[in-house]
Amino acid sequence: MEDKPSSSPTSTIYIHKSTQELALEGRRHLEETIDAAFLILSAMNDELCNPSLWSTTNSASIPHNTTTGVQHTNGDVLSDSSSSASSSASASHSHPNNHNFDNIGGGALDDARLQYKSSVASLRSVLVAISNAQKAKASETVPISSSTSPADQTGIETLEEHADTLRKELASKNKYLKDMINHLRNLVADLSAWQSPC
Repeated sequence: MEDKPSSSPTSTIYIHKSTQELALEGRRHLEETIDAAFLILSAMNDELCNPSLWSTTNSASIPHNTTTGVQHTNGDVLSDSSSSASSSASASHSHPNNHNFDNIGGGALDDARLQYKSSVASLRSVLVAISNAQKAKASETVPISSSTSPADQTGIETLEEHADTLRKELASKNKYLKDMINHLRNLVADLSAWQSPC
């Protein structure tokens, strides 16, 4: 009974994982989200390229019900009025704020939308878990640094100063290297200009 995982975003699934493992899982969920978004766009493209959705000049002037389906105000013609209308109605009932998006209909689009929502929820939970892990790690390191001895603290300060000096030296050497590369580039350009026939 106690081993049931909670449904909260920071469930026990993510508690015992390192930040690197969480980042890899987050990357996987991000890729799934991108794939689902592509599937949504592909399904919408298929729906929009369906010629039965576009009204002709005769049917544009007079809205009417046909024997092949029901025409909605957004131009959606459902081929099977009983099953498609009920699936479209259930989709619009579950998400009342997305009327235009839900009325596009289609099983592939609905499946892609569900996959997208699932992958986004998983991605959000991983991001929350990463944030919580970093906060926990930061709170664990604060008491350790406050409990260091003065000798260790001076050693840490010396190392930080040395690291800062090395960073500055590296930046100056990188600048010098860039200047040398630019000079070499100019020299090669001059040589190629001299060797090219006039």
